[in-house]
Amino acid sequence: MALLDLFAASSVPVVKVLLVTALGSYLAVDRVNILGDDARKHLNNITFFVFNPALVYSNLASTLTFESMVELWFMPFNILITFIFGSALGWVVIQFTRPPSHLHGLVIGCCAAGNLGNLLLIIIPAVCRESGSPFGDSDVCVKYGMAYASLSMAIGAIYLWSYVYNIIRVSSSRSSREVEIIDSPTHKSSSSGKSLTDPLLSETEDHEKGLGHGFESKPHQVSVSDNIKQRLGSVFSKINLKKILAPSTTGAFVGFVVGLVPQIRGLLIGDEAPFHVLQDIALLIGDGAIPAVTLVMGGNLLRGLRGSGIEKSVIFGVVGVRYLALPLLGIAVVKGAIRLGLVHDNPLYEFVLLLQFAIPPAMNIGTITQLFGAGEMECSVIMLWCYSLASVALTIWSTFFLWLVSYTDEG
Repeated sequence: MALLDLFAASSVPVVKVLLVTALGSYLAVDRVNILGDDARKHLNNITFFVFNPALVYSNLASTLTFESMVELWFMPFNILITFIFGSALGWVVIQFTRPPSHLHGLVIGCCAAGNLGNLLLIIIPAVCRESGSPFGDSDVCVKYGMAYASLSMAIGAIYLWSYVYNIIRVSSSRSSREVEIIDSPTHKSSSSGKSLTDPLLSETEDHEKGLGHGFESKPHQVSVSDNIKQRLGSVFSKINLKKILAPSTTGAFVGFVVGLVPQIRGLLIGDEAPFHVLQDIALLIGDGAIPAVTLVMGGNLLRGLRGSGIEKSVIFGVVGVRYLALPLLGIAVVKGAIRLGLVHDNPLYEFVLLLQFAIPPAMNIGTITQLFGAGEMECSVIMLWCYSLASVALTIWSTFFLWLVSYTDEG
């Protein structure tokens, strides 16, 4: 297969995403102001609570079966690997670049979570329909490609809204508490001299407590098991199931149930299903998610053009992780899994697994930062650079991955 054909098959999907993103940026400029700050906020909320759950559910329920899940069991682990190694590399970026504390969750999230849903749903069908595609019949390719992309989107939604969502939440709340402590009267009085936090006063109070209660003057010995129980109890007490079970995650669970339980599937899926109108409505609503999220991303990228206080080293670190370190790691992981027999011989499936390591950060990270009101400008700048460079990086990696799976298939 000619390299030029592979390059064309890889570049067309990326160009489509960039064109819709450019439209979103145009609609957000001041003289047009169709997609201003308020409009993007409302559209974000609609996407978060309505479009994304419907998209995840409808694609998952209609394309997944128990048989296909048995064949695709490695994909959840593959995505988990991207999150684990992306988080570790993001932590390394933080250690070298030293961004403000409220951006730690954003940096780790951008390194860990790729655009596993919307972008794959655009790229895979477009690659399948290109004349130079190595995946055979376009209709069959699209059918199975959408199943792979749907599963990727569902798993990505679960990881994103249960992991990245809470990392950014904790990071933003910790930063808010630090600001409150600095601005509090108690902290200001402590800096002036005698205060509740004065070390000498604290020692005096502790000494007096020890004189009053002799048995408390001895250090309290806490066993390792008690310490672990206390820490686990503290963690679980802070877990908010409503925040972990975000709408997209709930939609993924419902899609799994409908797709994998034959009795329920027979009621909803197919033209002869008695309640197929519910599935049709979900498909109709879910179709709005991709253009809505992409347009909002374009509007947010416009804010990135105006700049922010984020260091260039942070941007370079995130770009390096997403477009250099993770793709190279992905080749080793996927090829190792194939060699060990963990992944069946399927060029399209291998291509999707490889592509999961080379995509830009998830667009919903921008939605999360807007929900918490922390790091919005910085997120816009990171997304601007990542998606601007995606036109080159993603095209190059897609071309190489297509050649890799074609070479393996011919071999």
